[in-house]
Amino acid sequence: MNTQKVIVFLPAHNEEESITEVIERIPRLFHPMVKVEVLVIDDGSTDQTVAVSKKAGADHVVSLPKNRGLGAAVREGLKHCDRLGADIAVMIDADNEYPAWQIPELLAPIFNGEADYTMGSRFLGNINGMRLNRRLGNYFFTFLQSLLLRKWIYDGQSGMRAFSKQAIRHAEIIHDYNYAQVITLNLVRKGFRVKEIPIHYQVRTKGKSFIKFKAYMTSVFPAILREISRRVDKVEIDANAHLLRVNERNRKSS
Repeated sequence: MNTQKVIVFLPAHNEEESITEVIERIPRLFHPMVKVEVLVIDDGSTDQTVAVSKKAGADHVVSLPKNRGLGAAVREGLKHCDRLGADIAVMIDADNEYPAWQIPELLAPIFNGEADYTMGSRFLGNINGMRLNRRLGNYFFTFLQSLLLRKWIYDGQSGMRAFSKQAIRHAEIIHDYNYAQVITLNLVRKGFRVKEIPIHYQVRTKGKSFIKFKAYMTSVFPAILREISRRVDKVEIDANAHLLRVNERNRKSS
């Protein structure tokens, strides 16, 4: 098998204070057959996010002319990962709340042929410091997703995810405000295998979150209803598309 190209993309809106640390913590050399590149999707920032990202080592920066929302930024990130030839795309928030150093753990189920779409789960790992309103909102929307999919999910709002090439190409995000719930509903209903990985969460100490509780509730709930009412077709999944050679050798010798 050829080298796997992993593109880690960061949707960012005015994250000049935190994005350097995120980029610098992204593992680049954790496997000899994995090439890692970093892509920043600048969602209409008015600060120095672009300049800081380039200085920190981002390989690619795509700037949207105005702030369109996290859902739109993730949609652009997946599109550009595909255009840049990614075998796997990893999304991580630029606010430094998520552990970039755990990206190899997020990728492992895809490399092992166990999943096509993975999510870093704070509730399987550590949620120390998360505000009560955010925790309750997470519980509510995650439980709703679990009911709709008839599949238990622990952290449906995670800002750290990985997508196989097929998942990149088939993922649909139907609104611009956010992506977290609709993309999981979309991919799982199409037959993609999802797996959650425990991660270490830390509360942001710099910058400001764009999430407003009332706007989140009024924007996301209708989008969930829209997504679940849409017809989607099952995708024929290639479960072995991203197996690493080392895994293949291990399987032959077992």
